[in-house]
Amino acid sequence: MSKRIAAKHKIDRRLGINLWGRPKSPLNKRSYAPGQHGATRRKKTTDFGTQLNAKQQLRGYYGSIGEKQFRKYFQEAVRRKGDTGENLIELLERRLDAVVYRSKFVPTVFAARQFVNHGHILVNGKRVNIPSYQVKDDDIIEVKQKSRELPMVLEALASPERDVPDYIDVELKDLKTTYLRGAKLEEVPYPVTMQPNLVIEFYSR
Repeated sequence: MSKRIAAKHKIDRRLGINLWGRPKSPLNKRSYAPGQHGATRRKKTTDFGTQLNAKQQLRGYYGSIGEKQFRKYFQEAVRRKGDTGENLIELLERRLDAVVYRSKFVPTVFAARQFVNHGHILVNGKRVNIPSYQVKDDDIIEVKQKSRELPMVLEALASPERDVPDYIDVELKDLKTTYLRGAKLEEVPYPVTMQPNLVIEFYSR
């Protein structure tokens, strides 16, 4: 098992949910946390614990974004007009690695980060290798011609697991996506319920 897959499974078990809705998640067999005492009954979660768990779920879903960077997303969400929770989701969904994952160019969000890092993605015809790059409305994201036959890409295209949301327009034949507009929470195809309002409460303490 690769380190990336092991880390992904560890996140699932620590949080107690199948975060990405994957059929091979260990939570499908064991619905408790990892470790010697994982199966024992846990104490009632405090408000702080509930808020922390909501933050860890959202951070983990996008490939375990670093705490410093995640806090910056929160600060930018607060600075913008409108609902802070909705702003946070939009900022996360505008990450280039998130768009690559949503477009089904790769099988996992971890693979998306690696894929972007290795220079396989073009934005408006120019190579971008920064996973956190913020995609703008009407940007065109595509897989480089030389990268289109990689096993990772072919595996993702063949998978029926994920739905493509309405805020992107994907042309799978050409491995090209147009980012149409900012995402709304109810449109994002999370396999589990995300609670950005609790994340906002956590950082606002």
